Order: sequence, then C-alpha cells, then structure tokens
Amino acid sequence: MIDRGRVGLLPRPPSLEAESYLGFMESLRNHAIRGIFPAVAGDAEAARDRAGGATASLRDFVREADAVPRIAAWKRLMRSQQQSTWGRLFEAYRADAAAFEAELDAAERARPGRLQRDPAFEVPRYASLDIHLQPGGYVGDPLAGFVFHHGTKVFYQGDNDQDELHRQVVDMVRVPDDGVVRHVLDVGCSIGQCTTALKQRFPQAEVTGLDVGLPLLRYANKRAHDLGIDVGFVHGLAEDTRLPGASQDVVLCYILFHEVPSRLFVPILRELHRVLRPGGALTIVDAPNAREFPAGNALWLEFDAKYNCEPYSPAFVASDLGALLGEAGFEVTSQGPTPTFLWCTTARKAPAA
Repeated sequence: MIDRGRVGLLPRPPSLEAESYLGFMESLRNHAIRGIFPAVAGDAEAARDRAGGATASLRDFVREADAVPRIAAWKRLMRSQQQSTWGRLFEAYRADAAAFEAELDAAERARPGRLQRDPAFEVPRYASLDIHLQPGGYVGDPLAGFVFHHGTKVFYQGDNDQDELHRQVVDMVRVPDDGVVRHVLDVGCSIGQCTTALKQRFPQAEVTGLDVGLPLLRYANKRAHDLGIDVGFVHGLAEDTRLPGASQDVVLCYILFHEVPSRLFVPILRELHRVLRPGGALTIVDAPNAREFPAGNALWLEFDAKYNCEPYSPAFVASDLGALLGEAGFEVTSQGPTPTFLWCTTARKAPAA
C-alpha cells in the first residue's frame, strides 16, 4: 500500500485513478445540484400546483412531478452518481483491504482504552440499512469508515474537505448557563469530525463520540490518532448509551434523528436527558421538521427517502421536535435555520433546585 499523503485534514484516496474519478463524481453532483436543481425546483412548484397546490397530498404531488422528464432525469442522475461513487471507493479500498485494516488495528493499540466496545454488542436491525446507498451501510464492512470519509467528501460537494461544515455545527453548540464544560458527548458521531472539532472548541473537556457503527468508530479512532487530538469513542446506542447518569455537560446530535425510526425519538431524548447533568445543554442539528416546505425541498426529501435509502427521514420531518423535547423533560431554548438547509434546536435540562 502506498501512502499518498493528505490535503490538510483529508487523506488522499488510495490511487490517483480513484482520486480522479471521485473528482469527476463531485463535479457531476455539483452540476446536478447547483446547475440542474434550480430548474427542477421550478418544475416541482408547477407540478404541485397541478396536483392541487399546497394542500395536495404527497402522493398526488409526486405523481405529477415524476411525469416531468427533467425531474425524472435529475432523480436518475442523483442516484446513479451516488451508486457510482460508492462502487469506485469500495473497489479502491478492497484492493488492499488487509493493509487498511492493519492501520485500524495499529491505531487501537496506540490509543489503549480510547475506543470502548462490547464484544457482545448486537447491531439493531434498524441500523443495518445501506444508508445513502453505501453498501453495507455504517456497520457491514470493516472499511466503511474510509469509504464514508471520501464518499461524504463528494456528498458535501467539496465544501467539507477540511471539516468546515462540522466546525460550523460545533460553533452552534449551546453551553450550560453556568459556562462549565467538563464532559462533552457527540451522539451519532460517525467518523468523529464533530468529535475532534468539539475537542478543539473545548480543549479542557473530556470529549466522547458515540455511534452504532463500529467500522466508522474504528476509522474515527485512527483519524483522531493521526490528527493528534485526544478524544474517546464508545460503540453504543443513542437510546441506551450505558453512560453514567448526569455525567455530561454538553450533548450534540448532528444529523442523527432523521436516520432512526420514529419509535426511538422520545427514548433517545429521554436517554440524553438522563446522561446530562442538571443545567446541561443539548444541541440538535438536523432536517427541519413540522414546517411547510417549498415544493423543491419536498421533492428532494421524497427522493432521499425512496431512492437514497433514507426511509426514516419522512417521519422525523413530519414530527414536532420541540414537542418531543418537552415530552422528554427538556426546555427548548432556541430554534432556527442553519446556513445550510438544516435546522438547529437547543435545549437544556432544568438546573437543580
């Protein structure tokens, strides 16, 4: 295996051929989103009008939209681009799989105890899907973390090569009113891009990332080792972290809730309420919900759910996060849009009397 170095925080893909191919896929995705989608959004508005306007059912709206050639072509292009990106990445990493797995093993030896995992852990069925069409999803391939990092580079259209979007999210994180931040938990941390950014924002705190995907966590652990950032990781469930109660000052959930079934929304929030100390702060950055969407955004959400393996997102988009937080015992402190399409909601656990 040849170490091709990195560009800032981003390691280069295993070969120049793979890097060139991914560059083409990134350009293609940019064209589909920035070049074609504005016209598609206009087509979607017209389709919704034909279906009956703002009160039209999603079924009627989609039927009208899918009859428009440009919309159908856009959906096909988006799906094919995603599938081709994953396929080339898997091919590139599997060509030298043993060497990449050895890197993951070496990082665990170099950071004893910083990746906690239970050999008896069983991945729940809901977490075993091929999310975003990534073969094996987050749990089914030992090299999923390597693949995820470069696949999401393309997904983010080159705008997150240096974790720019993750640092932007971390800048939104609410701190307790007393300003004390000693323990920070990043729930659904994937490959730890927010986790390491949280450590840089709160250098004196113990920062931990938790995720259901062990291959992602193993890569997150290697990545933290390579960057020299001392964070810990736990293989576990958001709805059952097994962390001590009242042990965390700050909790972040970045794009977690739209990737879990609706039956887990309140159990997860109650678990986060349990692990936060009195006065602790929670920040959730995720898809906007309980709001009216422009037709183009509604079309994209439907595409993601049906063709990009995001089956849980419609239920979260239709839910009321503020009400769910109240049901779990939180007090909502702010809600508002982010510079992207996402929405940021902050809440707190009531201080001790």
